[in-house]
Amino acid sequence: MPTDASTSPESLTLGVPALEGYRYDGISLAVVGFPIRHSLSPVMHMAALREMARKEPDLASWVYHRIEAVPEHLKKVIELCGERGFRGLNLTIPHKVEVIPFLDEVDAGALRMGAVNTLLFDSRKVRGFNTDGDGMVASVAEGLGRPIRGENVVLIGAGGAARAAAVKCLDVGCKSLWVGNRSADRLELLLNNLRSNYPSAEVHGFLTGGCVPELPAGSLLIQATSVGLKEGDALPVSPQFLGKMAAVFDMVYSGDGTRLVRTAKEMGLKACDGLGMLVHQGAKALELWTGMHVPVERMKQAVMQAVERKDERS
Repeated sequence: MPTDASTSPESLTLGVPALEGYRYDGISLAVVGFPIRHSLSPVMHMAALREMARKEPDLASWVYHRIEAVPEHLKKVIELCGERGFRGLNLTIPHKVEVIPFLDEVDAGALRMGAVNTLLFDSRKVRGFNTDGDGMVASVAEGLGRPIRGENVVLIGAGGAARAAAVKCLDVGCKSLWVGNRSADRLELLLNNLRSNYPSAEVHGFLTGGCVPELPAGSLLIQATSVGLKEGDALPVSPQFLGKMAAVFDMVYSGDGTRLVRTAKEMGLKACDGLGMLVHQGAKALELWTGMHVPVERMKQAVMQAVERKDERS
């Protein structure tokens, strides 16, 4: 495998052995997850960097890759990236919560969320941030045409993405928040965190595998689990459950919409997947790393073109 980023950065997926031998004189960025080969993050970030380099030639030497790492290797990956001169990392499933003990500093918002999706290597320190919440708010407004403020929100999941979503919903003033999850332990952990940070907020919890409580009619459903990443995945909630909703936002993204999004639209609901969130959270991260204005529209265009090419091949 090349170690000097001489191939197209978008096509390069590094494992731990390749990362140990990685050498590049420019600035490196990457997204870390498991699995990761499906990620469109390199495509959109490289498109933005090439656009930005027209005005800022120094950015022409910046590259963005994928790094595939299981949880047991996450600490090693962060250490290697710091040693290899990386500027920053994006984190996706399953690393957003587990990464926190490995960081020198964590942004106050990310601490409230209990999850980090963006790392900045800065003066020998590793700093953690979370741009998922901002990306979600922008994507819901753009894709569904409705703000989260004043909404009754039903959130499915209690992992890193769900934690960011929950905190951001409360920050922007949702009317009530109902969190559903399969695991009681993770659900209670999230609910306790939310209630301690937002004591006056209306926050409820329920187990998705049990008896679902009476939810507010016309709620906004936010699906924040990994269900839907695989084509054969079942719906994360039943059609009967969906029937109580007014709109659906699925953080998972797919070329022709996830199964949840397709089902919701067939039922006459407004629905969109997480492509917009991917773009907006990525733009926030790139802005953090470069300190410059980021061409969001170019990132959107690159993502849509990549999705269309994938659909043509399938």
